Amino acid sequence: MNTSHSKDVWLKYAPYLMFDLHEPFYPEAVGVSILEMPAVSPSFRRSFPGSESQVKQVIEYAIWWDYEIGHLYEMEHVWVYVGNDGQVVDCEASFHGRVLKGLLKDRSNLIEDTHVRLYSQPGKHAFSPIPTLFELLPNLYQAAGSQAGIDGLLVTDLFCEYFSTNDEIDAKVREYLQTFAFVPTMEFTEYKFTGELMMPWNDLFHMVPRRIENQVRELGLQLP
Repeated sequence: MNTSHSKDVWLKYAPYLMFDLHEPFYPEAVGVSILEMPAVSPSFRRSFPGSESQVKQVIEYAIWWDYEIGHLYEMEHVWVYVGNDGQVVDCEASFHGRVLKGLLKDRSNLIEDTHVRLYSQPGKHAFSPIPTLFELLPNLYQAAGSQAGIDGLLVTDLFCEYFSTNDEIDAKVREYLQTFAFVPTMEFTEYKFTGELMMPWNDLFHMVPRRIENQVRELGLQLP
């Protein structure tokens, strides 16, 4: 893979993210995959059948945080559908394990022709093209406040073979994240990825266990 050439494409179609003014955690890395149709996502439970003839490829952005307000580490996704003519055909984004449309019907959140603007749920980082959607979540403010750290060290299916947790680690993560509890302003500021943040998905995947181990060590503990 010609990484320098790939990064030009990654940056060209990278989403512009909008973070709450009180957001405590920003992305640490982005694992990118360019998927030719048909394809299977390497980092999320979904496939792309390629039935839409105008779609040439999907660019998958797996966005990594060392923390979100509820638990140690977070990975959310954005999928940008690129047509044969190089135009953005569609966009989708992750939302609490599900997938939402990321491109509004009138394409009004498509910036500079190739960058989809998405809002990040304060602290939790689920994505939406409209911030008012977050106001429909009954625990919007509790998740960032009284529920900070509630899930400890999250262990997902993707990484369950590489690390695990225990009550001591979970309690320490909760204690740590309680220090970051905040009240969302629901006012947002724009954030753009840099090339230094991006890497092929496989590089990010293999880096994750080491990052988790380092984060747990910084809390004064060791993985079981």
